[in-house]
Amino acid sequence: MSAPRIELRESEVEFIAIRAQGAGGQNVNKVSNAIHLRFDIAASSLPEEIKERLRQLRDQRISADGVVIIKAQAHRSLDRNRLDALTRLRELIARAAFIPTPRRPTRPTRGSQIRRVDSKVKRGAVKLRRGRVDEH
Repeated sequence: MSAPRIELRESEVEFIAIRAQGAGGQNVNKVSNAIHLRFDIAASSLPEEIKERLRQLRDQRISADGVVIIKAQAHRSLDRNRLDALTRLRELIARAAFIPTPRRPTRPTRGSQIRRVDSKVKRGAVKLRRGRVDEH
């Protein structure tokens, strides 16, 4: 079963421009190129079951009070970092929205059971012949 189509409203996502870490050359102390994305799960328009599954995810980007915080600083452009953060948020929501099909337990066939036991018996016989050799 695939994940349902989910619309993410831009008004529910808060972007904060921050200074990126690492080397930046001449602009390192002047330009804020990294983005902090904040998304409050409880205040969003997502369906309740997806909100609950999002909260249940074991992800360090989700705080204890249910706010997703994503820091994007891979690109030199503010717009590309913003797009990267939004993409990662959509992937996180898609992971929470996906419901795997339940596994139906199956039983081994009679033939496969017989083949398995036969191979075990044959292997046991090989190991039995590895014992000491009697000298008469």
